[in-house]
Amino acid sequence: MREYPEVGELVVCTVKKIMRTHGAFVYLDEYEGLEGFIHISEVASGWVKYIRDYVREGQKVVCKVINVDRRKGRIDLSLKRVTESQKREKLQQWKNEIRARKLFEIVCERAGLDREKAFKEIVPELIDTYGSLYGAFEEAAMDDRALEEDGFTGPWVEEFVKIAQENIVPPYVRIHGYVILTDPSPDGVEHIKEALTSIEVEDEVQVQYVGAPRYRIIVKADNYKEAEEKLTSAAKRVIEIITSYGGEGEYQRRLKS
Repeated sequence: MREYPEVGELVVCTVKKIMRTHGAFVYLDEYEGLEGFIHISEVASGWVKYIRDYVREGQKVVCKVINVDRRKGRIDLSLKRVTESQKREKLQQWKNEIRARKLFEIVCERAGLDREKAFKEIVPELIDTYGSLYGAFEEAAMDDRALEEDGFTGPWVEEFVKIAQENIVPPYVRIHGYVILTDPSPDGVEHIKEALTSIEVEDEVQVQYVGAPRYRIIVKADNYKEAEEKLTSAAKRVIEIITSYGGEGEYQRRLKS
């Protein structure tokens, strides 16, 4: 976590104290130990007679950072420069991160990880890779091998994926498997190309070249059951086409070494 927010950043705050004629002091919820100040001129557009018409002690608000003075430890904030859509989006992101941290605590418990150490060592890497901890859970819910393929290893990864799939409802799921295709005939390359091209339908099924004779089939669906059925069907079709030309094909859900 950064020590200070950046100018222009949206931050979730809790109103600490209202100064009737000057503004309001707030806690920055995402930055432990930091406080900020909303000047009365930044509370709302137009003249503000009573600040309490707009904010109250204990209220959660979304502010934009307009100035940071690290030397004085001063952070100036604005309420009026945040749109309603920005407020809704930021609050949802904040709630998602709180939920993600609780889910990661469960990961630590199930995987036998030292929670404090895991939050210091694993969580920053997940945030760097996926943009946020919730983003990591969402990616794992969409693709059960995303973390593994992005270089994350250890028993905790399997628990992370399980918890993601149990608790996160992604907009879609994405899985993949492999087909091993060979055709020694003079037109073998064209036969393989025809077989693979036959299963690509818009964005729902994609094919990636891994390294002859291996090809990755990626499918997208609303849920895992549908995705597995779609993946199996696609692989079966590819193999049927290649064998019809006298070639050979094999489907592997996980690529064997």
